[in-house]
Amino acid sequence: MRFPTRSCLLLLAAGLCASATVAATNVYQWKDAQGVTHSSDKPPPGQKYDTRRIDASAQTVETAAPAAAAPSPQCTTAQQNLALLSRDVAVQQDTDGDGKPDKTLGADERAAQKNLAEAAVKAYCPPAG
Repeated sequence: MRFPTRSCLLLLAAGLCASATVAATNVYQWKDAQGVTHSSDKPPPGQKYDTRRIDASAQTVETAAPAAAAPSPQCTTAQQNLALLSRDVAVQQDTDGDGKPDKTLGADERAAQKNLAEAAVKAYCPPAG
C-alpha cells in the first residue's frame, strides 16, 4: 500500500507539531542583593536560585526544588584557609611570591591571617539557610 505524498507531508507536519508541544526548558529565578527578582535560561553563578520547568505553551510543567548554589572559588579558598588556620599545625607563607613557603607564621601573624580568612568567608560565601 502506498501513501500519497500529501498524506506523508501531513503526517510529518503533525509529528513536528506534537514534538514541539512536548519540548520543555528550565527557567532559573533568583533575587539580587537589592531584592530584584531575575529570570534566565542559565543559572546564576554563586547564588541560590529556583528552577521552573516550562513547556512550549508557557505552562509550568514542574517546579524543581531550589538548587544549592555552588560556592564561588573565592569562597572555597577562604573556607580552606580558615580551616587550615584553625588547626593546631605550623602554617607557612610565601612572602616573596616564588610559590614556595619561606616563612612560618608566629602567633600574632597567624591570628591576623585567621581574621582575614574569617572576613573573606563573610564576604565571599553566601549565608547558609
